[in-house]
Amino acid sequence: MKKNLIVLLGPTAVGKTELSLQLAERLGCPIISADSRQLYRDMTIGTAAPLPEQLARVPHYFIGTLALTDYYSAACYEEEAMALMQELFAQHDTLLLTGGSMMYIDAVCNGIDEIPTISEEVRRAVVTRYEEEGLDVLLEELQRLDPDFYDEVDRRNPKRVIHAVEICRMTGRPYSSLRTNARKERPFDIVKIGLTRPREELYERINSRVDAMMHDGLEAEARRLYPYRHLNALNTVGYKEMFAYFDGTYDLPTAVEKIKRNTRVYSRKQMTWFRRDDSIVWFTPDDRLKLFAYVEKRLHE
Repeated sequence: MKKNLIVLLGPTAVGKTELSLQLAERLGCPIISADSRQLYRDMTIGTAAPLPEQLARVPHYFIGTLALTDYYSAACYEEEAMALMQELFAQHDTLLLTGGSMMYIDAVCNGIDEIPTISEEVRRAVVTRYEEEGLDVLLEELQRLDPDFYDEVDRRNPKRVIHAVEICRMTGRPYSSLRTNARKERPFDIVKIGLTRPREELYERINSRVDAMMHDGLEAEARRLYPYRHLNALNTVGYKEMFAYFDGTYDLPTAVEKIKRNTRVYSRKQMTWFRRDDSIVWFTPDDRLKLFAYVEKRLHE
């Protein structure tokens, strides 16, 4: 039997969690999460991690497996996910990967370039420079070390700039020289399904989900995590705004509105990324029967 990886993707709050459970139950397969923040323990509310009763319905992988201080990357995920799938394919002909982290999905489906692990010393030095001297200083360093990547990077995205400078310092080479973007062959077929909703409907769901998070204790969860706010795992929508509230930058209603707005912005970035992939077949969650029929048809081709 051929092996198949079903990839169920889409923007935040579109409804992937419940539909992935229904699909996995229908196919009798486990779920592999492709969410770069649900990997971390202690961040369950702010990342909308599956609830215990949802986790009990279907075996899940890559949920709550890391400590906040653990270093992790898309390259780590590619290596671990591929090893896990090799084991799981020995028991199942079909696996379901679901999430909204674009780089993690690409890591499994296409592979990513082998970038060296950054030492804690280099990481701390670059982050400290950013915190003390600002983004413009790091951009100047990046322009000097790797003018090609400087020309294409989103210069308003500190995470991307910091990562590129870290790579340049760690390897002594331009980051762009390590990026081949060569697609890796996979020993299984990949079926990509996208979930989408009308934009206003999605925005309403995002706003309602943030209100639900606040009701469920996001503020208390963020206060517990506040001492670790410098960690990369917490450089995340939901926590950043709450930390700013704790610092006195915003009042609470403003922080909540900023979480909603920044989540909406993130959902647009996700859709922009996904729309570039013409292998994705799109459905709305209301079309789940058509989605199920499409998957089953693909599995029997």
